[in-house]
Amino acid sequence: LTASDRPIPGSTDLYGRGPGRVVHDELDLPVGKLQVKAGGGLAGHNGLRSIKAHLHSDAFTRVRIGIGKPPGGKDRGADHVLRPPGKRERNELDVTIEQAADAVECILADGVLAAQNRFNG
Repeated sequence: LTASDRPIPGSTDLYGRGPGRVVHDELDLPVGKLQVKAGGGLAGHNGLRSIKAHLHSDAFTRVRIGIGKPPGGKDRGADHVLRPPGKRERNELDVTIEQAADAVECILADGVLAAQNRFNG
């Protein structure tokens, strides 16, 4: 999301109301933690800000993948998000990315609440 700072055209649901789900990195979750969330604030996330500006709403479902807080505080957030993860983090994130795909499938098949119950541990 932050590379182009623009949402992908055609990412709205079948009725054109907005994306059914957005998968994104999250500084406020520990590395490898997954959370499904319906709506909410932007927490300074540039990609989410861009999607909200495009849709004129923040009422979209998020599948959040934790990347942890940056060493040195939030002022270092951009550097932390853009740096390649270390080997241990990469291994954790590989597993979490698989879980995120499962979460999206669960959202599509069973709804957001079911996905939250299953993946928000």
